[in-house]
Amino acid sequence: MIGKEIDTLIHLLSKLPGIGPRSARRLALQMLKQKDSLLLPLSDALKDAAVNVKTCPVCCNLDTASPCSICRDKSREASTICIVEQIGDLWALERTKAYRGYYHVLGGTLSALDNIGPEDLAIPSLVERAKQDNVKEIIIALNATVDGQTTAHYLIDRLQYCDVKVTRLAHGVPVGGALDYLDDGTLVTALKARLAM
Repeated sequence: MIGKEIDTLIHLLSKLPGIGPRSARRLALQMLKQKDSLLLPLSDALKDAAVNVKTCPVCCNLDTASPCSICRDKSREASTICIVEQIGDLWALERTKAYRGYYHVLGGTLSALDNIGPEDLAIPSLVERAKQDNVKEIIIALNATVDGQTTAHYLIDRLQYCDVKVTRLAHGVPVGGALDYLDDGTLVTALKARLAM
């Protein structure tokens, strides 16, 4: 009924989080209707991102520069590193403008069900960063899920031999909540009310 190219576009769109086959069909149709103003610019932007965006070797953020613009920003508080699960969590905290330290993106959480162990996350580089003389505090800002809590406890064990204070976001973050979906006020309050672990 439809051409192979349209079918491929729908199939690829349906692989995006939160987009099912029906939504993918609607998106594809909308883009094809607006080829000059939407589809072609989107295609160019996707190609540009694929070529130029890289993973920061320091914090695992995404940026076109290496190290990323956050890691290169000398005005940030060098004594604090905030650990987040995913890049979307980093972006959520940055939107609040309440935190001015550096970050470390783990790339996920420990999960026995998904076969994700410590070697699958950016934990060794975090421990090395925590051992630096200028680092005084590590904030654990992981999602309040079972896997997030398991990962937090594992990180506390790994960081106990580093000369750093380990804190976590306050319980203003709802259990089962994901940082990327919280409003800015909740995130600001959680950052300000963090507790030692």
